[in-house]
Amino acid sequence: MAGAIIENMSTKKLVIVGVILLLFQVFSFMVGGLIAPSPTTAVPYIATKCVDVVHHSQKNNKWFSPWGPNQCSKIRDFEEATVKRIEANNIVFAVHIPGPNKEMSAWFQFMLVILQFDIAFKMYNQIEDGAVVTIDVGLAYRDDSLSEWTEMAHSIEQRKLSCNFTTEKIIENEGRYYECDLLPFMEVGNVAHKYYLLNIRLPVNERKKVNIGIGEIKDIRLVGIHQNGGFTKVWFAMKTFLTPSILIIMVWYWRRITLMTRPPVLLERMIFALGISMTFINIPVEWFSVGFNWTWMLLFGDIRQGIFYAMLLSFWIIFCGEHLMDQTERNRFSVYWKQIGPIVFGSFCLFIFDMCERGVQLKNPFFSIWASEVGTELAMAFIIVAGICACLYFLFLCFMVFQVFRNISCKRSSLPAMTKARRLHYEGLIFRFKFLMLVTLACAAMTVIFFIISQVNEGHWHWGDYTVQVNSAFFTGIYGMWNLYVFALLFLYAPSHKHYGDEQSGVNANLICSGGQGTSSGEEIQLTTTITHVDGPTEIYKMTGKEAQE
Repeated sequence: MAGAIIENMSTKKLVIVGVILLLFQVFSFMVGGLIAPSPTTAVPYIATKCVDVVHHSQKNNKWFSPWGPNQCSKIRDFEEATVKRIEANNIVFAVHIPGPNKEMSAWFQFMLVILQFDIAFKMYNQIEDGAVVTIDVGLAYRDDSLSEWTEMAHSIEQRKLSCNFTTEKIIENEGRYYECDLLPFMEVGNVAHKYYLLNIRLPVNERKKVNIGIGEIKDIRLVGIHQNGGFTKVWFAMKTFLTPSILIIMVWYWRRITLMTRPPVLLERMIFALGISMTFINIPVEWFSVGFNWTWMLLFGDIRQGIFYAMLLSFWIIFCGEHLMDQTERNRFSVYWKQIGPIVFGSFCLFIFDMCERGVQLKNPFFSIWASEVGTELAMAFIIVAGICACLYFLFLCFMVFQVFRNISCKRSSLPAMTKARRLHYEGLIFRFKFLMLVTLACAAMTVIFFIISQVNEGHWHWGDYTVQVNSAFFTGIYGMWNLYVFALLFLYAPSHKHYGDEQSGVNANLICSGGQGTSSGEEIQLTTTITHVDGPTEIYKMTGKEAQE
């Protein structure tokens, strides 16, 4: 009968396939390391102090631009404001994004803005414990330097100050600056316009205790972070190339499955489902974000990646479980509910966490779950727990692989009793299977590392002094690894057109799930997992009989 390609293909051809896949893997790392620039760029800005002489509210669509046509009336510092008797409520901090003679681009994909206050120490105006800054902020855009600004968002936000004064608080140290943590400020899921303008007010109301006890703010600094256009183009090109590659191999794989006389078994269905999830994450819908103002693309990308993570982690559990070669009746999804259940629950928690921030940001780009003390603790705890769970998953997967290898070693004790040709054939199959399991384990390790680093990197502005930099080669390399791994599974586990033995009672040597039944002549060892017989009933497949002939 016909087995899978991984069994029946000659060693020479398998080596050629492996070398080609390895070259593509190296190439995927080189694309990010040598061609693509760094994934993101951080641009610092310092707010210009504009004077609102008639005290417009943000709702009156009065925008203050720090430079260019119709620029605002400016002051250098608050000492000048004091001399000119300008009140704090009449000062607007204006930031034009990007700087002079530059334009934003849709290739930047997203825009994340981080806020930091420069606060001077004064004996009579110190930062109180638990001080909260109230910020009246508006965001506007335009697509040429002469048109009017159009409001994009407006909100009144609060940010808790976390500042330390490293020297002694005495009058001689007045004027020195506090060391304040960076604060999350804004995230926009699409950069559809050329110019953006931020107007920030710090309203003061002594009766309501608004912006009282926050120290003497001297300046407001912002850091704008966006994806590099060059990296975006390389990323889109990879997706455009890989999408048809996986789609074609999926169609070819499923066609071979349907040509068999038996229904597909669980492992074959899971491999096909993994291919579908890989195709879903590959489809380059991001091309539309270049021409359309789709602010939900960040959230959609997170959902796609979450589905792929859940499918990949579930597949590895079933992949190892279907090769344990124990007496448990498998080939049913319900057998794995104890392992798959926590994965589904964890993926659902990730979705809820993402919706709590990026879902709300679709309406209010200034919202951040990191803004409140409770939200920060929850977000930090969530990242830590997610990292721990990922490590525990990998350890459990290692244990399953160890069980598989141990069971294979027990079955291998029967090989010396066979003839030399049969023994060499089965030893070759065992080696191929073990090698694929080790590749699976390496892929799982890299995926877990990528997941943890991505979670830390996404929130690295909130971790204080600890920053993790992920370069382009890591992104493109891991993405290429996922595609190559799925491509290899679809190819190697597809039914082969080759047959071993000319008789019906010939050798049935399947390390994978496939149908058939051998006779009980000659040496006999149980080497494979639970499979589905051609005629229906599930049984343990056994290798029997004569020497394998190709």
